[in-house]
Amino acid sequence: MKITISQENYLKAIAEAESEGEIVIAATLARWLDVSPPAVTMAVRRLKRDGFIHLEAEGRIALTPTGREIASRLIHRHHLIERMLTEIFGMEWYKVHDEAEQMEHAVSADFERMLIEKLGDSGDCPHGNRLGMDTPDLRRKRGLAPLDEIATGCPSHVVSVFERDRKLLEYLNGLGIRPGAGIEVLSCNYDDTFTMAVEGKHVPLGRAAAAKVWVQPVAR
Repeated sequence: MKITISQENYLKAIAEAESEGEIVIAATLARWLDVSPPAVTMAVRRLKRDGFIHLEAEGRIALTPTGREIASRLIHRHHLIERMLTEIFGMEWYKVHDEAEQMEHAVSADFERMLIEKLGDSGDCPHGNRLGMDTPDLRRKRGLAPLDEIATGCPSHVVSVFERDRKLLEYLNGLGIRPGAGIEVLSCNYDDTFTMAVEGKHVPLGRAAAAKVWVQPVAR
């Protein structure tokens, strides 16, 4: 079935929002894709007509098997492209998401197979995220936690970062907060910020940003 780039973006956004533990309704997609509510309404109507989604109680949007297959394929290609850009071309980790967003729609099945042969099919992306739908519950089961939940004085290392916000990624990179970095919460301040020790430096970080960083506590 023929599908547009816009429809692919909607299907991928639904799958990604689900993976972050969100209930997907029209307002969720408007926020994720930065589009107007009327545009979402029209897109949802077309996606439902074409059999890519179905609507559940209280306006919840769910992928059909066909819609999920398309979203999963895009997410897989996006993951491989990000790895290609960093591991082969050396692009900075905080830049690759936006590049992959543009390239994922043009990758052929043959080129995808070549990327798998070159890179393998199981590595984490440059932001530390696993391939597929890695939900908050699954991360917690592996012993990870959002940085804003880590107790003061508990050393940790950064495992993954929410990748769909370029300004956040650039900000965190400037502070030295990136996958693999050692980090420790020194204090939780009155203004809802934290003081962090990052690779020997003391840096401030707001709670909203800290909640987007997943870490693994380390035993002393």
